Formats: sequence, C-alpha cells, structure tokens
Amino acid sequence: MSLKLGKQFNRNYHIRLPFLNGFYNIGVYFNKKSVFLLFSVDSEFPYSDGIVNNKINMFKNLESSKFCETFIDLHNYRKSTLDIINQFKDIKPEYSSEVSFILNETISLSKIIVNDRDVYDKLNIYGLTINTHINEFMFVIVERHHIIKRFNKKLVRTAGIQISTLSALDILDEYHIESKTAGKVGTGIRYGASDKIIKLSEVDKDLDNRG
Repeated sequence: MSLKLGKQFNRNYHIRLPFLNGFYNIGVYFNKKSVFLLFSVDSEFPYSDGIVNNKINMFKNLESSKFCETFIDLHNYRKSTLDIINQFKDIKPEYSSEVSFILNETISLSKIIVNDRDVYDKLNIYGLTINTHINEFMFVIVERHHIIKRFNKKLVRTAGIQISTLSALDILDEYHIESKTAGKVGTGIRYGASDKIIKLSEVDKDLDNRG
C-alpha cells in the first residue's frame, strides 16, 4: 500500500513476520524529534484468497485493545521529568503460558546525559502471539522513548497493530470474556494452553466428597 508522509515522520523501520503461508511487512514510521507513530502494512502471500478474511486493527490507545486488556500489564507514570502512558510492562503472570514473544527489538537513536545518567532516545518493538494460534495472530507494540533535552524530560508513548484470522479473534474473545469473570463462583478458569475448563463449583464438590 502506498503511503505519503508529511514532515512529522522522517524515520522508518520495517519488520517482516510470518503469517499462515505468507508474510506481513510492517512499517513503523516516526520522527526523531517527537513521539508520533504510524504503521504501514503490506502482505506477501502466494495467492490472495488466504488474506481476504484476515483482520488488521491499529491502536493509538493500547487500553482500547482486548488483547492488551486481557494479557498485558501496562505502566503509567507521571512526574516532572517523566511522562509515561501505556508502556509495556510484562505479560500478566496468569497468562504467561498462553502468550509468547515473537519479536523483541530495541533501536537506539541517541544517547543523552541527564543528571549525570545516560538516557536513550529509542524505539522498543514487541511482537506477541496467542500460543493456540501462533501462525494466525500477532500483536505488535511499538514504544517510543523520546527525550526533551531542554527540560531533561522523558516521554514514553505507545501504539499497536493487531493482525488476526477470524478463528484467532474468536479465541481472543473467549479469553477476554473469561478474564472478566475469572474467580467468580461457578465460572471457568483456563489453565495453560489446554481447552480443559475447571469449574470452581465442581472443585468444591470434589473436595467435599474426599472429606
């Protein structure tokens, strides 16, 4: 897809990730002097039928993503020298066996000394997938660390892009619904990548029988 950029974007970084029987080429566009982020997407498949039903979504606010809301811990912090919004922190521990990294890269743009400390103006890129649909789902988080040297202030902003088959979206919806109800009596808790569902009410009944 052709993309015309204004003056606010003057750098780009491209990654090529496998998907089904082909590849997606994802371009990350940014400015060395700001936190603006933009994506481009091109596909490489031996035939077009395989990509017709693939869904691509882009997120300026990671909190609006079902994937991030369900699986990812995001970090927010603000003080005079630090302004962080939706920084990637980690995969939530209860889903550590459900989600895996497919990409983890850092592009350092410059080093700046702030209060006798080395601080890096950089780009972090994280790629993640759902283990049950490794070749059918990817979520790429781009994290821009920008230093305003005049104020000795660091800004961190993020954006995300999700590419998924319909089948992977269905399982994502299941995880998202389950995450909203987990821990309530009678609801199911999913363990590992198994499809087995254990109901809390059944566990209680089994314990009573053993007693």
